Amino acid sequence: MSGIIAGIDGSAHSSPVLEWAIKEAALRNATVTVITVDNVPANPWTGNPTVLAGETAELERISTIAEELTQKVTSQIGEPRPQSITVRAVAGYPAQELIDASQNADLVVVGSRGAGGFARLLLGSVSSQVMQHAHCPVVVVHS
Repeated sequence: MSGIIAGIDGSAHSSPVLEWAIKEAALRNATVTVITVDNVPANPWTGNPTVLAGETAELERISTIAEELTQKVTSQIGEPRPQSITVRAVAGYPAQELIDASQNADLVVVGSRGAGGFARLLLGSVSSQVMQHAHCPVVVVHS
């Protein structure tokens, strides 16, 4: 999955991330993969993500939200457009999913803050982890 990864969480900070990623992909004639992650609990013994019963419905819900937001932002930007835009919803840990996706990406774009409750922080925990561990360059979009 080469191209640009846009990590969104459905918060108000997601729109500027999508806008930046889509415009950059259009300039580079690249693809955009929008990734939204359902943050699931850790298994107390292994530390691995635990996907609970009913997780499929939550994945569908966040996928729909991400699709709608992506459509809205894309329609507001106009031309030029990226080669393609794909939306993926996965269950796991947001930072780890984005770091894993960065292994085959040219660029990862994340927001400075998301749905977390620490509004005074300049950088959120997910964006901080992604910046430190990604396998490609990372852009943090401040809104």
